[in-house]
Amino acid sequence: MRAKVATHYSLYLGLLMFVMAFSSVNARELPDFTKLVEKNGAAVVNISTTQKIKHPQTRKPFKGEQAPEGPFGDLFRHFFGEEDGREFEDFDSKSLGSGFIISKDGYVLTNYHVIKDANEVIVRLSDRRELVADMIGKDMRSDIALLKIEADDLPVVRLGDSDKLKVGEWVLAIGSPFGFDYSVTAGIVSAKGRSLPRENYVPFIQTDVAINPGNSGGPLFNLDGKVIGINSQIYSRTGGFMGLSFAIPINMVMNVVEQLKGSGHVARGWLGVLIQDVTRELAEGFGMKKPRGALVAKVLPDSPAEKSGFQVGDVVVEFDGKKIVRSSNLPPVVGLSPVGKDVNVKILRKGNVKTLKVRLGELPDDGAKVAMAENPKVSEDSRINVVVTDLTAELRKKLDIKDNGVVVKSVTSGPARRAGVRRGDVILMINNTDVKDTIQFKEIIDGLPVGKSVPLLVQRRGGPVFLALKLVKEDDS
Repeated sequence: MRAKVATHYSLYLGLLMFVMAFSSVNARELPDFTKLVEKNGAAVVNISTTQKIKHPQTRKPFKGEQAPEGPFGDLFRHFFGEEDGREFEDFDSKSLGSGFIISKDGYVLTNYHVIKDANEVIVRLSDRRELVADMIGKDMRSDIALLKIEADDLPVVRLGDSDKLKVGEWVLAIGSPFGFDYSVTAGIVSAKGRSLPRENYVPFIQTDVAINPGNSGGPLFNLDGKVIGINSQIYSRTGGFMGLSFAIPINMVMNVVEQLKGSGHVARGWLGVLIQDVTRELAEGFGMKKPRGALVAKVLPDSPAEKSGFQVGDVVVEFDGKKIVRSSNLPPVVGLSPVGKDVNVKILRKGNVKTLKVRLGELPDDGAKVAMAENPKVSEDSRINVVVTDLTAELRKKLDIKDNGVVVKSVTSGPARRAGVRRGDVILMINNTDVKDTIQFKEIIDGLPVGKSVPLLVQRRGGPVFLALKLVKEDDS
């Protein structure tokens, strides 16, 4: 009996020692952020803004009546105003965000959306000093703003290299979520080079660091205590943190900062193409072994791309020596390239690899706008179950289409609907052949192979887009 007890005790003791040893190892592996926060917290600032908002003019409750005398008259005049066209007094609106000091002479970085439309920007330091900041420059496309404050003995952050950042690496954020100053949250890098809707020129760093309203503009640190990004956005269905946070890489930020310091304006390289991803079906249609690159859906007129010989249907696979795996990889690489630089662009065209040399222009402020065709004349049905019509001269001018294209009047169940064709689309190209008119459209459709995906280019309200069209045996019976 004693032997059994001794044996059980020995097993228990051994298990306890194993658990303690394992816990000790795990504790040593988890990072300690205390020194990082102590060293860098003072360089993080709180940003508040004042914005003038005009109160709308309102009318008296009863036309022609005078407001009553006495205290009630003042109340009526305050809420209902006078019918003399004047506006009421302005009201101040304050927004809160974060920022950080990058130089001893007082340069401060934050997000553009934090200070947007502000009449006055107040920077509050960790020692509770509040200073009015001068606006040096701001850039809406990258969501970056550069401020300047006048003060002595300013603490500053150290800047890291965001290109060396690795997925899975520990990172830490300091900011003012919901106005709670100097809150610290930590997590890991979830992904790099993320492209977000309407944010084509920023290759975001994705993290699972808890970021909430008020964190915007604050720094994202690596374990060396160096800033590798600016916390900018979250993905949320509730308005709060859901595990998806996005930061602007610091290398891109400093490129913007140098331009803002020099001229107050950011010049970006411009190629002049509208692009989309290559899907598995489109890859088959273009004779590619696997999906890759950025598919050119439109070459803008009088653009560097047009002058260099780019064509619709080209697939950009390499830009200035950098591999283009997805379409989202191309805009940031082009945008960060100097205006006027000559670059080599490797493309796939009808299964062949070509290299085009292009001199980059400057990205214009306004984007291309594509309208939708209206009131087309009805044409005959086709093999892919669509009714199309020729483009009139008026529609061509409205849609900025020179020669080719037919308008989709209706689409019913069949190959076209499965491919994603919609009523109002303008079909520009099928199987790498331009569609000139309804007659040629029918000829191309009649010659399509069964069981193979072919690329179909349409133009719609959102711009040109390639679809993968595939006929199966029952469609051709």
